[in-house]
Amino acid sequence: MVPRRLGSLVKQRAREYPVITLTGPRQSGKTTLCQGLFPRKPYRSLESADHRRFAMEDPRGFLAQVRDGAILDEIQRAPELVSYLQEEVDRDPRPGRFILTGSQNLALREAVAQSLAGRTAMLTLLPLALDERAAFPGAPDGLWEGILAGGYPRIFDRGLDPGVWLGDYAATYVERDVRHLLRVTDLHAFQSFLSLVAGRSGQELNATSLAGDAGVSVNTIRAWLSVLEASYLILLLPAWHPNVRKQVVRAAKLHMLDSGLTCHLLGIRTKEQLQSHPLRGAIFESWMVSEVAKARLHAGLSPRMFHYRESRGPEVDLLVQGDKSWILAEAKSGSTVDASFFAGMESFSTRLPRGASSVRRLVYGGSERQQRQGVAVTPWADIQDTRW
Repeated sequence: MVPRRLGSLVKQRAREYPVITLTGPRQSGKTTLCQGLFPRKPYRSLESADHRRFAMEDPRGFLAQVRDGAILDEIQRAPELVSYLQEEVDRDPRPGRFILTGSQNLALREAVAQSLAGRTAMLTLLPLALDERAAFPGAPDGLWEGILAGGYPRIFDRGLDPGVWLGDYAATYVERDVRHLLRVTDLHAFQSFLSLVAGRSGQELNATSLAGDAGVSVNTIRAWLSVLEASYLILLLPAWHPNVRKQVVRAAKLHMLDSGLTCHLLGIRTKEQLQSHPLRGAIFESWMVSEVAKARLHAGLSPRMFHYRESRGPEVDLLVQGDKSWILAEAKSGSTVDASFFAGMESFSTRLPRGASSVRRLVYGGSERQQRQGVAVTPWADIQDTRW
């Protein structure tokens, strides 16, 4: 098993809490990680009809078979089991007894919040970060090949063709699972919606425009987007709006969380297509935001991530809010640095809350580290070596 950054934190929390709840998108490596960290624990997948039926019809009997604990995979398929799990861990609160995994954030968090508050550590595993992917033999080492392949572990573990695997993933997990959650009957409309979302990655969300292009209502678009977000397929990056008199654009920015899936949905199949694609810069920006989200979540940190844009003023692709120090980051896909890239961050620095300091970074498609005008110019390949 290739080590995951989150692994050490999962082990640490298992020494502190009776239950660990690990969420993340389908195929992000949750099961592999948990079985690798806890090889002696029994494993029960609630995707299995037999296990799910047993857990739902006789939850106490189901848990009686795993008194010393177990890995319970896809727990959101039997959310009623969580309340019985509360009884079990209250009876025997030994740390690290049960490891729960799930891929639908809303269903899982609702069940856990009602029954396991204070009894479980909540952690999130996203697909492979750049440095994790590099540990697989034969993984792409170039920027555009890597963005095209994305970060789902099975592609690199099995040496699969990313285009073929991502096509299957979109057809099975995305279209099947998400359509089931939403009870969507019009497959064509939903497929069109997914492509439109991919085409808007790295852009401010305009639900009305998206609804018009998809041919559905604004309320439908909002419901569909909420499920994509809960399934860890997209990240809606909120706008940061300080209490200033100037008008600030407050629309969230939409980011696809896996660059490979973004490219697949846009019909991009080769690095040459990607390098010349009109959305190349937006795809690179979403890739940067995703890598920062992985760095923070896999360290057990709250994302606390925003974007900023005034209607007639500066904009910053990414703000990471700290207690006293903020990180301001811009993404530029080119390999040449221009002084104009720093203007938004320099201007925003004057708008920080009183007493707050900032660290400014430019993540770009080149290979040379630089320090220019108070900005740390960071090559794309060093993004996971940077403290976020």
